[in-house]
Amino acid sequence: MTTDIILGLLWRSFWETIWMTGASGLISLVIGLPLGLALVITGRDGIAEQLTVNRVLAALVNGFRAVPFIILLIALIPLTRLIVGTALGTTAAIVPLTIAAIPYYARIAEVSLREVDRGLIDAVRAMGGNRWTIIREVLVPEALPGIVAGFTVTLVTLIGASAMAGTIGGGGLGDLAIRYGYQRFETGVMIAVVIVLIILVCGMQWLGDRFVAKLDHR
Repeated sequence: MTTDIILGLLWRSFWETIWMTGASGLISLVIGLPLGLALVITGRDGIAEQLTVNRVLAALVNGFRAVPFIILLIALIPLTRLIVGTALGTTAAIVPLTIAAIPYYARIAEVSLREVDRGLIDAVRAMGGNRWTIIREVLVPEALPGIVAGFTVTLVTLIGASAMAGTIGGGGLGDLAIRYGYQRFETGVMIAVVIVLIILVCGMQWLGDRFVAKLDHR
């Protein structure tokens, strides 16, 4: 296989991985952060304590997190077909990636939100602030560095998971490594994919760390 062909395949697979990671990461942020908030505010001594609701949410989150991603990929094939119309391809892989990432990020966000100083919450309450004010003015702003750091970790995890999605024809760098590097014994392709993945992960982590540093004023 010529260098030009390898570079062309790498370029296409790189953007497929970016698309899978970006789309599933964005959806996990939009759904996972409110879910993490719900776990915090409905928990014991939360600002809207509802222990029954909290236990149900926690059970759902833990249940999905307990399923290995490779099994989730297979189990969600019918749902993926229902939503996307096919179980193969880059867009189809976004469905299991998103469902795996939402509970993962929700737990990370929950940890960051629980670290917010209780005294700040009590102070806002004493000044007559309602639940929404506490969430908007205290919980999210104070936990924002941790929320962003957790989102960075989630994106890095999704890159690895998207590579795993290549085992069922999900596209991206993982699919390239399996179809050409492994099945066709193209060692150069495999090495190139690993290098690109390392650069991608390191670059994403670096950007996330820089963003967190700007947000953290402690």
